[in-house]
Amino acid sequence: MARRATKIVATLGPASSDPAVLEAMIRAGVNVVRLNFSHGTAQDHIDRARQVREAGHAAGREVAIMADLQGPKIRVGKFAEGKVHLEPGASFILDASRTEPGNVEAVGLDYKELPRDVRPGDLLLLNDGLIVLTVDHVKGDRIHTKVKLGGVLSNNKGINKHGGGLTAPALTAKDMEDIRTAMAFQADYVAVSFPKNATDMEMARQLCNVAAAEFRHKPALIAKIERAEAIPNLESILKASDGIMVARGDLAVEVGNAAVPALQKRMIRLAREHDKVVITATQMMESMISAPVPTRAEVSDVANAVLDGTDAVMTSAETATGRYPVEVVEQMANICAEAEMAEDVRLDADFSGMSFSRIDQSIAMGALFTAYHLGCKAIVALTDSGSTALWMSRHRIHIPIYALTPKLVTQRRMALYRNVRPLLMDQNVERDMALAEAEAHLKTRGILAAGDIYAITCGEPMGAPGGTNMLKIVRAS
Repeated sequence: MARRATKIVATLGPASSDPAVLEAMIRAGVNVVRLNFSHGTAQDHIDRARQVREAGHAAGREVAIMADLQGPKIRVGKFAEGKVHLEPGASFILDASRTEPGNVEAVGLDYKELPRDVRPGDLLLLNDGLIVLTVDHVKGDRIHTKVKLGGVLSNNKGINKHGGGLTAPALTAKDMEDIRTAMAFQADYVAVSFPKNATDMEMARQLCNVAAAEFRHKPALIAKIERAEAIPNLESILKASDGIMVARGDLAVEVGNAAVPALQKRMIRLAREHDKVVITATQMMESMISAPVPTRAEVSDVANAVLDGTDAVMTSAETATGRYPVEVVEQMANICAEAEMAEDVRLDADFSGMSFSRIDQSIAMGALFTAYHLGCKAIVALTDSGSTALWMSRHRIHIPIYALTPKLVTQRRMALYRNVRPLLMDQNVERDMALAEAEAHLKTRGILAAGDIYAITCGEPMGAPGGTNMLKIVRAS
């Protein structure tokens, strides 16, 4: 397999739940497995988390687990015949108080507050924007609309309001229960759906930390940017999170398809500037749900996300319900590796005008700069928390970063960091012995050979979080 810096997040589902398929996907290049809490029971997720750990062990790789919360369900109810065909110009009612199945004239709502959130003239986009309704007037619990863009509308399809403005809270009672489930198997990442501001993320973190306290665990939080309201609050959301997901589905419906590519580039750039991780998601290899190879446009889409600097690219239905889950991962890995070969490294420009107030951050930047100009074979970071590796991973460099940590939780979290290969190594020894062990560890794995020059960072005394204060350039013996 080609050496690859960009990580792959794969969604688990019926197509990838077989242990042999899951192991093959991990061997093909999956770094993080996403459990989608919009589907399945608590026990399903607990079982799948166990399967992921077992498959990773069988493949000899430690992968991270991401629990993706459902968030508020803003959907139409069910239809008597499963679906209706809406004609352009027809009247159609969304009725929050309706309990009977819908028909061509009206349908119920899961989200009972919708009549309070809309005004005459608002556009409602259903089923990812394939159906468009214009709000005519609101009477009590009933939203009277005219069909602007018609077509087939089936059970439980999602509703978005053009331009945003729905008041639904980011965290529902179901999400709070799901957080407890995710902490029971110590999910490494929790993805929060539809956050509007930093407060949503702070609340999610509090809930996660409380639920995880008995396991002495603290998950990292990913904010899924999919609401129009999140865009003006992007920087504050970033500061309250450990990373973001460019969730292009709902976001495109709210802000318009044409606005998304520029937003994607901006989000990736901002995440890197704030030392946060970023995942690019939605329809990346959509045609491979049923086809054995991607379209040229999909290849370009994945490659462009890599060239933008994303930490990871993500599959959804392609690996959850598609016919070719392993092939999707193989294709994605090859596209990433090929795109990375075309990247420009501009470390000198990156560092001009930068200043560092922290010793550990200065050491991380010094290691990058020195390794780049010396042409080192590898950069090795002995890290307790993973911070040194994260800082290094924010800059493009065609030298692999090997992060050696004594903590399994840190190893798994670093699985998402671009260009970082996390390895487990005990560091409860004095410095010179730890440095010698690190070199032996990498030589055993065929990463270093005698005569190779590499850069290594660590902290004195060993094992103190945030204590990286030493950079050494070594020629392997």
